[in-house]
Amino acid sequence: MRKLLRYLPFHFTVCLILGICFQYYLKIWNYGILKPIWILLFLLGMLFVFRNSIRYTVTIFLLFVFLGLSAVYFSNDTNYDSYYQHKITKNSSALLVISKVVKEGTYAYKYVAQVTQIDGVPSRGSVLLNVEKDSLKTTFNVDDSILVSADFTSLKPPLNPHQFHYKQYLARQGIHQQVFLKKDQYQLLGKGRFSLRGFSAIIRAKINTALQKQAFSKNTLAVMNALLLGQRQDLSNELRNEYTNAGAVHILAVSGLHVGILLLLLNFLLQPIERVQHGKFIKIILVVVLLWCFALIAGMSASVVRAVTMFSFVAVGLSFKRRKTVTFSLISSAFLLLLVKPMFLFDVGFQLSYLAIFGIVWVQPKLANLFNCKYWFFRKVWSLCSVSIAAQMGVLPLSLYYFHQFPGLFFLSNVLIIPFLGAILMGGILVIILALSNMLPHFITVFYNGIIEILNGLIHWISSKEAFLFQGIPMSFLMLFGSYLFIIALFQVCVKFNIKKLRYFLLSLLLLQGVLWFEYLKFTRKNEFIVLHQSRKSIYGVRKGKALFLKTNQDVKSWEQITQIENYKVGEQLDLVELQPATNYFKIGNQDFLVVDSLGVYQVKGLKNPIVLLQNSPKINLTRLLKTLGPKQVIVDGNNYKSYIERWRRVCEKNRIPFHDTGDQGAYILKF
Repeated sequence: MRKLLRYLPFHFTVCLILGICFQYYLKIWNYGILKPIWILLFLLGMLFVFRNSIRYTVTIFLLFVFLGLSAVYFSNDTNYDSYYQHKITKNSSALLVISKVVKEGTYAYKYVAQVTQIDGVPSRGSVLLNVEKDSLKTTFNVDDSILVSADFTSLKPPLNPHQFHYKQYLARQGIHQQVFLKKDQYQLLGKGRFSLRGFSAIIRAKINTALQKQAFSKNTLAVMNALLLGQRQDLSNELRNEYTNAGAVHILAVSGLHVGILLLLLNFLLQPIERVQHGKFIKIILVVVLLWCFALIAGMSASVVRAVTMFSFVAVGLSFKRRKTVTFSLISSAFLLLLVKPMFLFDVGFQLSYLAIFGIVWVQPKLANLFNCKYWFFRKVWSLCSVSIAAQMGVLPLSLYYFHQFPGLFFLSNVLIIPFLGAILMGGILVIILALSNMLPHFITVFYNGIIEILNGLIHWISSKEAFLFQGIPMSFLMLFGSYLFIIALFQVCVKFNIKKLRYFLLSLLLLQGVLWFEYLKFTRKNEFIVLHQSRKSIYGVRKGKALFLKTNQDVKSWEQITQIENYKVGEQLDLVELQPATNYFKIGNQDFLVVDSLGVYQVKGLKNPIVLLQNSPKINLTRLLKTLGPKQVIVDGNNYKSYIERWRRVCEKNRIPFHDTGDQGAYILKF
């Protein structure tokens, strides 16, 4: 740890991360493209002025903070004059080039496309492209050019609290708008410019065609596509959920695990090359080239490029046969990746990959030394187990933060599967080569198909043990931070006990307890009325501390059947969710609430400036209701006709009554 803290690229990486966060969250720099370059040059000049002083150190740290800030600013297409939104008009035509094929929806094929021209003028920027399924006889491919004439619409934020923020997710990839196309709104122009992703897509298409000619089952082909080609579109939801519940979903995503295993196999297979002159150097070059060939086959996706970049640095580090060099290589690769692609910092895959690798590098050797056995087999088993434990220690709090579940049998699935994953990967590569050359024997097809079926069967068996799957575990950002401090301090005490480390451990424990107590008080004191949004459904309730009393028109026996409630329950750390019979009138404190449903009854005695909730599209004269009741606010949920909602909106605006549409503004929350 001390050597790491003295490693300059570590300090530079920390400063770079600070700069990225400052610009992303605070938007510190917003003064044009050229000015950051002058400031960077100024800071570089200051390094020659402030030699051998504290000002020199401060300046160099400021330089890397500003590098992070500038990297975010330069990577944001919206900051350029050529950004397509600055040029587009209502009747504009846009030239799009497909850059990525996304998993299709129920009614539309989905793609990520680059906007290269607006009305013939060169432009830049990315959009999410949705093409009606009925309008396409054949799907688009990467690098296809399409001329479109359709409206670009903004992406909507989540309408309910604690839902996945798809708009934010796409924004971090530079996508801020989407286009919906019908058959008369586009013209396919053929192939556009050459790209590595397009070339990679052609290779994968040839591989898929060759594999489909063989006697592989549907699930086997889907797993092979995920394991070897980085394509998970063909995985069924059932199979994907089984891998997730078994704690083995990382196996289906080409990431650091696959590239790391491949690196170890290549290092072993190419070991004899070191015996020739300059053999070590030649071996490193070959390993790196073969890793990038695998990245090309796997689709050159962000996760694949990330993993191969990381392990290219590790390959160089391994050539020195020093563990600390591997650690420093990881730091250097993270610095390079964040400098080129600063938005990687907010990518879940990037965070999990590096935390897992750092966990293995730092924790695994010490765990492995805790158990010494004279028998080779048991030493290897424990070494493998320690790798799994170390990786899990690195990613556990973050996994709980993002996914709120912990597969209790992850240990079993990793121990049983990961030792054979290298053989599965190399066997799959061999199958692909033989299939492309039309030389794949039938017995190899049957054998490999059987291996994948055994893998799927094992995953199915592990995932079926639902008692070991712990779901709905709350984890806030403060708890995440406190948990990592606690894990680090605990590990340090366990490895080498002394009074100083014990103090740090007790301090981290006290901090974690303080965070838990703060979270408890925060949610216990929270009281609110909430109306959630769901199309053609009405869901509302009263939140009192850590209990939610729910009312709905859905025909359900339990709140678990309402999809919006689970995320809200976990995010708000609720202990109790209870379904209650729906009522048309209730009171919270001094505030009256009136629910007007399809019966249209609203004349209730004693009402004083109520908050009115309209549901089930009641046929009422809203103007008369407003004059009769004088409501404080009118709320409409997703269980109303859109034409009714627009009419009610105009009436409320005319009468200056606050109007809230959950389909447009999201869930209505009133704190009390």
